[in-house]
Amino acid sequence: MPTQTQNGKALEFAFLKSLEKTLSNQTNVMVINSPQLRTTQTNYLSLPQETQQRMSAGADAGINTIIQLEPRLIKGNGSLQLSIQPDSAGQAGDVRDVIGVRSTEGWEIGISCKNNHAALKHSRLSATIDIGDSWFGYNSTRDYFNQVIPIFDELNNMRTKGMAWSQIPDKVDSYYVPVLNALIEELWRLDRIYPGQIPQRLLTYLLGRFDFYKAIVKTRSRTTEIQGFNLQGTLNQGANGVRPTLRMPHLRLPSRFYDIHFKPGSDNTILIVCDEGWTISARVHNASSRVEPSLKLDVQLVGLPPTIFRQTLGW
Repeated sequence: MPTQTQNGKALEFAFLKSLEKTLSNQTNVMVINSPQLRTTQTNYLSLPQETQQRMSAGADAGINTIIQLEPRLIKGNGSLQLSIQPDSAGQAGDVRDVIGVRSTEGWEIGISCKNNHAALKHSRLSATIDIGDSWFGYNSTRDYFNQVIPIFDELNNMRTKGMAWSQIPDKVDSYYVPVLNALIEELWRLDRIYPGQIPQRLLTYLLGRFDFYKAIVKTRSRTTEIQGFNLQGTLNQGANGVRPTLRMPHLRLPSRFYDIHFKPGSDNTILIVCDEGWTISARVHNASSRVEPSLKLDVQLVGLPPTIFRQTLGW
């Protein structure tokens, strides 16, 4: 059975092929051959034909909307180069999967493709990971490390004994909750040290350095949701006198934390509530059945600005 990663790669191929198919009779399109393109194609072709058809239908619905937002896909000058991003791009702060470039104009757009989920990041927490540096560009405080090092040292001792998480009856109270409390306190500490910077840098870390469209394809309900993250103002531009059919606003990054607290009824998830309409969910979990000296965070946007472009399409 295909993994979530394999399905995600297959969906990237479906979106690239939808762009090529839709645009090739309207503009000069060139698909860049690369190892990552071949990987996505292999994953797509390995799926049952019905699943391929559903992914392609979901991609077609999304691309038809994006074309209405981006007339330069059709009306721009020079060739339109389509490519699949390498996984290393995400580590460098670029969350886009499928890229369209008109190099003669210095213009590009990107699509982040999500198959039946909307997760942003899967970050790790450990005794040695400086979340302040990797998330915000500012070092974590000594107080944070003093809180988390003893917790992860305990987990490391259990790892050396070959223990499984199922052997720890109080893993939530002993490890999940203290680690999340340490994260909450560190966010507030850094916010006091660098006023107005941490909420903005947190969103930049999660969303990347480039404007993009997020396409969430739900094959079971046969819907595609398109979200436009126009933070730098580079999306939704006109081309050669042609204006976009659909319009979208320029979004604002947050500058304040309103509240950071445990999700009601949950002991493994915190909510980070910011101004400008942004709310972030961070769920801690163990990534393996065996105990490891680290924990993972599943980070999602559960609250979006009311002005964000957001359209759900049936197919």
